[in-house]
Amino acid sequence: MAPRILFSAPEGQWPLWRPHLLAAFADAGLDVTLTDDPSGPWTFDYVVYAPGGPVDDFAPFERVKAVLSLWAGVETIVGDSSIVVPLCRMVDEGLTRGMVEWVTAHVMRYHLGTDAHVLGQDGVWRHGVVPPLAPDRAVGILGLGELGRAVAATLAGLGFRVTGWSRGPRELAGVETRSGADGLDDVLAEAEILVLLLPATAATEGLIDARALARLPRGARIINAGRGPLIDDAALLKALDNGHVAHATLDVFRDEPLPPSHPFWAHPQITVTPHVAAATRPASASLAVAENVRRGEAGLAFLHVVNRAEGY
Repeated sequence: MAPRILFSAPEGQWPLWRPHLLAAFADAGLDVTLTDDPSGPWTFDYVVYAPGGPVDDFAPFERVKAVLSLWAGVETIVGDSSIVVPLCRMVDEGLTRGMVEWVTAHVMRYHLGTDAHVLGQDGVWRHGVVPPLAPDRAVGILGLGELGRAVAATLAGLGFRVTGWSRGPRELAGVETRSGADGLDDVLAEAEILVLLLPATAATEGLIDARALARLPRGARIINAGRGPLIDDAALLKALDNGHVAHATLDVFRDEPLPPSHPFWAHPQITVTPHVAAATRPASASLAVAENVRRGEAGLAFLHVVNRAEGY
């Protein structure tokens, strides 16, 4: 019997995803029934899911084998007690490549000091202001999951002195790695450019607080493409105002969309981007969904299953 798959996501997503999902299932050799209609009888085998759609309770779906998230971050659904089957987060080439390109662009922007030229066309020829080369620039990356490892490898390949941090020990070719509380302090103390790629969990809430910011070298830059709650907003604003942190590029926020009244919008040392660093693209992400369905139908272990205790 062909597996029955329910697609549940915010309004407008179904027509964007449907053709790519059908093509991906066909390429995987799967004959499926795919629908966006959640009405009973609830005989679905898989739910392809993003919050904000018609499904907010998984209890009726007694036959479901897995919930396949369309998002890399699952902090808004990992605590849903009605999900009693494996919950798989999204990991796909397009999402990873998008994050690598976005972070690399902003690291290079800070490294080369391009804002001075793009925003400072004042008619003065300032000869002799030459940026250092990549081996003379220290970049710290907090978070060495799928995205963090890819970003670290790319920046190290460009010659940057990259140091990565994770909660537990990891090894990554060409990258110094640290872990634990002492390791975090070491990475912060060295990072001229700090990249945040951690998930939002109880353990990472407010990790970049006043103490952590004070550990950074004076004039450091911060790039947050992980999750908004990683940063203590008030502490960041204070560090920017007193010049200890020179600039911050923020793609994620505690409240999204970022309210128009939020001080981040008007701060001259903050660049706001609207959560675009690592978008889920239907063409490539559908392949990841199809692979997990294929594995489920073949009796194989699902990929990228969320650890409920750790929150990601």
